[in-house]
Amino acid sequence: MTQHTPPALRICPACDGFASVAITTGGRDPRGHLRTITAHCPACHGTGTVTARRVREGAGA
Repeated sequence: MTQHTPPALRICPACDGFASVAITTGGRDPRGHLRTITAHCPACHGTGTVTARRVREGAGA
């Protein structure tokens, strides 16, 4: 019996798959840890992948 492979996920072109990053604010808390904020890619909402778009045949330019 053959195995069905799922379709490959498309990597987000805006972030190249690196959807979330931690950015230091430059300060430290009383324990000495760096203060960071998390930023997510606005195109893929932090998932790193996008859904495939269907291309309609015969669509005019």
